[in-house]
Amino acid sequence: MKLSKISALCLAATTLFAASSAMAWESEDGQHSTSASVALSSEYIWRGISQTDGDPAISGSFDYAHSSGFYAGTWASSYDFDDEASSEIDVYAGFSGAFGESGIGYDVGVLRYMFPGEDYNWNEVYGSLSYSIFNLGVAYSSDTLGSDEDGYYYSLDAAYDLPMGLNLYGGVGLYDADENTFADGIDDYSHYWVGVSKDLAGFTFDLSYQDTESDAEDIYGDRAEETFLFSVSKSF
Repeated sequence: MKLSKISALCLAATTLFAASSAMAWESEDGQHSTSASVALSSEYIWRGISQTDGDPAISGSFDYAHSSGFYAGTWASSYDFDDEASSEIDVYAGFSGAFGESGIGYDVGVLRYMFPGEDYNWNEVYGSLSYSIFNLGVAYSSDTLGSDEDGYYYSLDAAYDLPMGLNLYGGVGLYDADENTFADGIDDYSHYWVGVSKDLAGFTFDLSYQDTESDAEDIYGDRAEETFLFSVSKSF
């Protein structure tokens, strides 16, 4: 990556840090709250596939939450998939909470993926259950990747607190779609990840190993190759 592009990312991050610091807010009665975050990453990987072709990415989010469990927000990132889109903007809304005193949490919602400059914007509904250190999720779209085809994404992940404030995590995902969605008639691929994170000086530092199985490489080539992903983020 050219130095000028790295400098632009750093400048954008500085701007976002300054702008986001005023976004955290909670009403006096605790019913309403807002939060924001910004992150710099070595690249943007989504479901095992690089969305920036190996280049660094800057991303940020802004969220609203209500004490009832309702939430809504938006997330955006730099993006490069060899087309006219240079950014991805997601908007989402849902409900999260727990089933009484069972210790089982839930999260259900709807999300829209948007790519300014292109016309493959699409919607997805999602749900997950969590218990102890584990989280099981599923997402469905009738327009997977803007293809007008059905697709499901299944994931299972876990996180565990280690000494010295470290957090160990890992998971596996399976993307299963109609045969016309991916290239060469392949209808699914899987990927996995394992990583560690730590909060330090108000920032979160994260390092993970990401990889996919061979079908993903047949579909996406170098974008699906194994990689180490590093990011630093701050929440407000």
